[in-house]
Amino acid sequence: MSVVSYFRLVRAGWVLAREGAFAVLPIESLPPSMRAGIALARLVERPSVRRTGRVDRLNAALNKLGPTYVKFGQTLATRPDIVGPEAAEDLSGLQDRMPPFDPALVPGMLDEALGTKAAQLVDISPPIAAASIAQVHRARLRLPGQPPRTVAVKLLRPGVKARFRSDVDSFYAGARLAETFVRSFRRLRPTDIVRTLDHSSRLELDLRLEAAAISEMAENIRNDTGFVIPQVHWDQVAETVLTTSWVDGIPIRDHAALDAAGIDRKALAAKVLQSFLRHAIRDGFFHADMHPGNLFADRVTGDVIAVDFGIMGRINKRERRFLADILYGFITRDYALVAQRHFDIGYVPPDQSVDDFMLAIRSIGEPLHGRTAADISMARVLGQLFTITDLFQMQTRPELVLLQKSMVLVEGVARSLDPELDIWTVAEPVVGDWLRREEGPVGRFEDLSGHLKRFSDAAGRVPTLLVQAELLMAEHRALMRRPQDATLRHAILAVLVVAIVVLVIGGIKLVSL
Repeated sequence: MSVVSYFRLVRAGWVLAREGAFAVLPIESLPPSMRAGIALARLVERPSVRRTGRVDRLNAALNKLGPTYVKFGQTLATRPDIVGPEAAEDLSGLQDRMPPFDPALVPGMLDEALGTKAAQLVDISPPIAAASIAQVHRARLRLPGQPPRTVAVKLLRPGVKARFRSDVDSFYAGARLAETFVRSFRRLRPTDIVRTLDHSSRLELDLRLEAAAISEMAENIRNDTGFVIPQVHWDQVAETVLTTSWVDGIPIRDHAALDAAGIDRKALAAKVLQSFLRHAIRDGFFHADMHPGNLFADRVTGDVIAVDFGIMGRINKRERRFLADILYGFITRDYALVAQRHFDIGYVPPDQSVDDFMLAIRSIGEPLHGRTAADISMARVLGQLFTITDLFQMQTRPELVLLQKSMVLVEGVARSLDPELDIWTVAEPVVGDWLRREEGPVGRFEDLSGHLKRFSDAAGRVPTLLVQAELLMAEHRALMRRPQDATLRHAILAVLVVAIVVLVIGGIKLVSL
């Protein structure tokens, strides 16, 4: 790790502290060690922040620091219940109202990326939306023998890959410092978390992969209602360019426009939350950047329209079952189930008490039941979660970081649309239906089909394993016919026996899976 990475980290800390970033955190809900660190950082705040309490330049500071800091600010913007309404409003500009790059660069960028196909994109507008990674233009797509189509053209910002790399390197530096000097942070596995975010950012910076993500999600939701995504125009896709159908809707954060169009915000909030849960639990593939700048409402149907699929989350069947069981446990107040699943997946070390952890979970869940979103202090809930994770030495699961971050985003968006949202009531149809299906005949049949397929694949590998064993025996016999030292022969024989045993056991295990 270069010295420059540490310098960037120190500079970022200084800028954030100076502009009052730590002032928006719910310090009363944090552990004592974190409170002390934040109090120290706040000593360098600008006098105007300390005097008025207003944090009005954090947007500009995060933009100045780099795209990964902007991503963090986008998440905070969805949580006025945590950072305060004024800070959330300031940060909302990070979602799609950032300064665009020079529009004069666009024709050359298209020509370089698409070659002759670039000529089919005409009437390119000034930037419609600009975020940390890319900006979007409206254009007309003219294909031979077809009427012109209105499309959205997304272009990566020049130099954004280098900025991302610098940001991530500084995060690695910070994670390693934390693991080295703060022992309590080790259980949080900060380096593994950064590695997960690093992988996600690398995928986000190749728009061909975003096009593929849109295609996969389109297949998953083809029979769904209430959630709409654009279509990809593959001939106008490259690493730095993504062209999709144009979707027209009301920005989901524009509550006045939603009300004027007669859109039921309560129903819209339910669609946002239920769609996310359906994608995560049913499909294991979900939009992991559902901030308000990426969500719109259809003026006619009131459906959710989602854009920007650069960050996608994927979880396997075991993790999907974990999520469903946790949510269903809270919905039904089955705190024993919630506690046990945390042990099963490795969040809580096995040397902790399941019964004690169940009591801790109950202390969180009971106050939430029967309450609307407006009645719940998420700052207080987060503070309680901090305490519990420390008390039970809970381990971070890096592969679930995107899921957790997305749930914070989605819950914040739904809460802003409907302050009276009852999360458990809205979630139950999706979670309950999926669990009932999994436990029913259809789910059992699908599990059996999966086992049979794995058995068939494993059985197909057995002949290869037997051939490899025969070759090893033939080599052994050839060596044994040569005059060699007896000790060497015995060593060779032992190695061959071990190799054959490993091959056979491996074959047996494959067949039994």
